[in-house]
Amino acid sequence: MSDKKFETAAIRHQIERSSQKEHSSPIYMTSSFKFDDAEDARSLFAEEKEGNIYSRYSNPNTDEFIQKLCLLEGAETGMAMASGMAAMFTSLAAFLSSGDHVVASRSLFGSTHQILTKLLPKWGISSTYVDILDDAGWKKAIQPNTKMIFLETPSNPALDLVDLEKICALGKSKGILVNVDNCFATPYLQNPIKWGADIVTHSATKFIDGQGRVIGGAIVTTEELFPEIKFMARHTGPSMSPFNGWLLSKSLETLAVRMDKHCDNALKLAQHLEGHSALKQVRYPFLPSFPQYELAKKQMRLGGGIVTFELKGGIDQGRKFLDALEMISLSANLGDTRTIATHPASTTHSKLSEEERLAVGITPGLVRVSVGLEHMDDIIADVEQALDRSK
Repeated sequence: MSDKKFETAAIRHQIERSSQKEHSSPIYMTSSFKFDDAEDARSLFAEEKEGNIYSRYSNPNTDEFIQKLCLLEGAETGMAMASGMAAMFTSLAAFLSSGDHVVASRSLFGSTHQILTKLLPKWGISSTYVDILDDAGWKKAIQPNTKMIFLETPSNPALDLVDLEKICALGKSKGILVNVDNCFATPYLQNPIKWGADIVTHSATKFIDGQGRVIGGAIVTTEELFPEIKFMARHTGPSMSPFNGWLLSKSLETLAVRMDKHCDNALKLAQHLEGHSALKQVRYPFLPSFPQYELAKKQMRLGGGIVTFELKGGIDQGRKFLDALEMISLSANLGDTRTIATHPASTTHSKLSEEERLAVGITPGLVRVSVGLEHMDDIIADVEQALDRSK
């Protein structure tokens, strides 16, 4: 990160202004850029100097967004992507070849699971899942052809944590790249690069945007690794639009203040629900009862904006609970200003088998709540009345 504090870096890092001296960054809605002359065109294509050629390659708005994100993550460089899944796939495909192997945490977003188990095997790339809480399992899963360790922490949706210091040290000792999906935590709460991660990926659609407006993703990494990502992205086209880059750059300016409130509301909701008669358990990383509470305090600034709980009545009570909500939205998204409730077993992780879901803590009665920025009393009141009506 720069010598400026997080909030200042997110607000004050900007692209160069035009002759109009605009205070807010302009939007560069253009597909291509002009060259000064033939030599200028040649040198740009030869990558002998920096500059914009085509918005599939780079654009001032997406550049500003990714430069800010790199500052906040402590990364050297990166690339903006059309979506979170474009970022996940590109960060894998850029470094993996036929015959390579990936070690991955078993608790992953459903679409990431599909990439590892359905898409990459088409090209002869295999993977082995490790239970997040099995410390010995990570080392045991490594094979002679292992090229990458891929993980989420906190995981989606069970909120299990990976000890970044241990896993990054393992990767370094074996010469294996460590790729961390930092979507749930955002760079405000957690910086995997600080612990030794090589690549950090984001679905910017979630907390980074924070208002449910746009789709976007990002990959940040080192100067040494970046050429592989750049080559893959330039020639397969998962580019972010200039408008989305502009919006997401503006979103980063309020990330800190929003995450403070998300985390405060989430902790209050978790504290209120803990021990509720209708619930088997409540999970939130900054609850003292959370099994990995000490690890959460070590590698996260705050506990995040997601709370999960398991209803005693299983899937039937889960459906009744969701149908009884009056203010809270039912959506597969998260990280919005508006509180959202999701039933992972029937939506985001429905493509997993029941056995696969249970292995990562996704029980039929599990509900994931992305806690928004509404007044805490109103959030609690809606959850309480829905619990009462779902008995």
